[in-house]
Amino acid sequence: MKIDELDKRILKHLQEDSKKTNKEIANDLKLSVTAIYERIKKLERDGIIAKYVALVNPENVGKGFMVLCQIKLIQHKKEILTKFEKDITSLPEVIECLHVSGDYDYILKVLVKDMDEYREFMVAKLTSLDHIGSTKSVFTINKVKQSTIINL
Repeated sequence: MKIDELDKRILKHLQEDSKKTNKEIANDLKLSVTAIYERIKKLERDGIIAKYVALVNPENVGKGFMVLCQIKLIQHKKEILTKFEKDITSLPEVIECLHVSGDYDYILKVLVKDMDEYREFMVAKLTSLDHIGSTKSVFTINKVKQSTIINL
């Protein structure tokens, strides 16, 4: 899907603040509200805009402890990968799961309250999943950069 410079400028506005009104965007870009509305609808129909969400501050809801957990499966058969991926999506503590290359098969981004809650997650939930050969946990110290904006 091809997007032009105007689409990029509209997307920049929406990525910075998706609650910005069509009128506000139109005023900034010196276009009509209708033109902005039609462009945004086209970006939604084309799947360039996937959805609108509220970004919650994890620290303010008691989920400020972030762990990157690397997972190595015991085998790489399709049915094992599929089962693991299905099982991992049911764990609410896991906010991202990436199938990766390298020494490990998956990297999980896990948000919990603290080390005790992470231990409980590991013992009660993660290690109960079938076909996990090993795990390695990396605890974050500080977020240096975090962004949801894709540079177009």
